[in-house]
Amino acid sequence: MNRYLISQAASQDLQAILDYFLTRNIDAGDRFVREFNRKCKNLTSFPNMGRTYPEIAPELRGIPLDSYIILYKVVGDTITIVRVVSGYQDLSNLGDLS
Repeated sequence: MNRYLISQAASQDLQAILDYFLTRNIDAGDRFVREFNRKCKNLTSFPNMGRTYPEIAPELRGIPLDSYIILYKVVGDTITIVRVVSGYQDLSNLGDLS
């Protein structure tokens, strides 16, 4: 693996998370972004390190980031980040994860 892509839905998730941090704690938002990028880069070297979610989608995997989960799929030689969601929400209601 040598790269990762962020889907439109994941990009919208990240924007909502960053909007929240803007109103609460900018430093925490900066740390979140740095850690998000670090974890995504690690996925390019270790694409199967995340947990599977076969009850949602057979190819879906996820790794934790603070109280969030970075959900991704391995497609060929690319990691696609499909969503970034709260670890407290019901993941079965995420809808289409393409």
